Amino acid sequence: MTEHGPGPGPIGRRGLLATSAATALTLATVSFANAAPGSDPQRPDETRVVRGTLPPGSPDFVYLPVEVPHGVRELAVSYAYEKASVPAGTQNNALDIGIFDERGTALGGAGFRGWSGGARTAFFLRADDATPGYLRGPVRAGTWHIALGPYTVAPQGLPYTVTITLKYGGGTGPTPTPVYPPPRAKGRGRAWYRGDCHLHSVHSDGGRTPAEIAALARAAGLDFINTSEHNTTSGHRAWEGLWGDDLLIMTGEEITTRNGHVLALGTEPGHFIDWRYRARDNRFGHFAREVRAAGGLVVPAHPHATCVGCNWKFGFGDADAVEVWNGTYTPDDEVSLAEWDNSLALAARSGRPWLPAMGNSDAHRDPDRVGGPQTAVLADDLTKRAIQAGLRAGHSYVAESAALSLSFTVSGGHGQHAGIGERLRAAPDESVTARLEMTGAPPGCTAAFVTDQGTLYTTPLAASGTATATWETTPAYATYIRAEVRHAPTTPGLPGPLAAFTNPIFLTP
Repeated sequence: MTEHGPGPGPIGRRGLLATSAATALTLATVSFANAAPGSDPQRPDETRVVRGTLPPGSPDFVYLPVEVPHGVRELAVSYAYEKASVPAGTQNNALDIGIFDERGTALGGAGFRGWSGGARTAFFLRADDATPGYLRGPVRAGTWHIALGPYTVAPQGLPYTVTITLKYGGGTGPTPTPVYPPPRAKGRGRAWYRGDCHLHSVHSDGGRTPAEIAALARAAGLDFINTSEHNTTSGHRAWEGLWGDDLLIMTGEEITTRNGHVLALGTEPGHFIDWRYRARDNRFGHFAREVRAAGGLVVPAHPHATCVGCNWKFGFGDADAVEVWNGTYTPDDEVSLAEWDNSLALAARSGRPWLPAMGNSDAHRDPDRVGGPQTAVLADDLTKRAIQAGLRAGHSYVAESAALSLSFTVSGGHGQHAGIGERLRAAPDESVTARLEMTGAPPGCTAAFVTDQGTLYTTPLAASGTATATWETTPAYATYIRAEVRHAPTTPGLPGPLAAFTNPIFLTP
């Protein structure tokens, strides 16, 4: 084992690189003795240890170059960092980690080989296997880069230790060809399908295996799910044998930037989307287009979450939908709902497209409930493209569980009829009737109709949870109508948590 100092200067940097995205710090290169191809299989492992301290205000990404010689069978990395004693209200140290291979660290380039954020303290890669979060494949000779992400740095600095081990000789066999989920399930033709598109497994910071998630999805009454590991596609291959006629599994990613998180929903299996940029870098539009080119939807997640780096700063001009409800309903979801509702009035006034809403569980581990909430989508069939089309059109509603079902329509006096996500054309003073039918609503809930003026009609629901609510208005009085089902209030000054809500029906003179 060799100790490898970080190089001269207080942060041991070789240079501060100003890139087209976030600034990056490159440390001194770690070198290993050369090993010729086909070297002695008995050659012992080699280890290097790098220590250093990152100061407050460090760049978002710190790259540690590692010169990997020929003949390496496996590359293993472990790391540790120190927490500091900080006063209340001050962020303590948090350090993420990942790796790029000899193809480099260029933004959106081909060199990405894995990311675990802060979920793991060690990982390995070799041709036939890799730690979850990392991509298996040969360990080729060249300059690799361990990527450190100082998420938050205490005033005293962030002391870290990185240990790199190279294992030589011996065969590992070829890299297995991945088997990905198919883009369709059996389905029921045009119907309402229920799904949860924000889920985490052991391939990022979740505690469940894909098999456990698939079983929980079926138990929750879901027809489809979308994989969404943080900044990696390693989990795309992990669902082999878990799909079926009853469960469509779409692949995606949760792109976790420092200025908010966004779901790449239904991207092609194995297609990686980079996350190393902030709003100030003006790169999000480029990667939103890449998501769509890879067959996915762009869905900002939990836009008003209070965790560091979670609050959405990129705007919604490049989004296809927005995750208004994330997991257990909380006040930040209420803020997201209000912001989304405000956007409906703006879209109606300007004539620009409106942004549909959805809800997902963001489930990581027990007691997080897969399918709580879930989005019910009216789709032509149980295929990736049909589900995406329904989400993009807003033909959907969100419910806390499969036990709660809604039917919401608006009809006019001349036989017009519109469903969720559609437009009803009627004269400004023509009477139109909103109708909400519910089954499975929990006891104590109320139903409401919401317009651009606010909530204009509320009614308590029967204890049975089965009810019908109707309300009359005109296009002159309401630009759009959407429906909500809420529990009794639990937080002073706020309405009760949502049990369900719909996307709007617009009224167009």
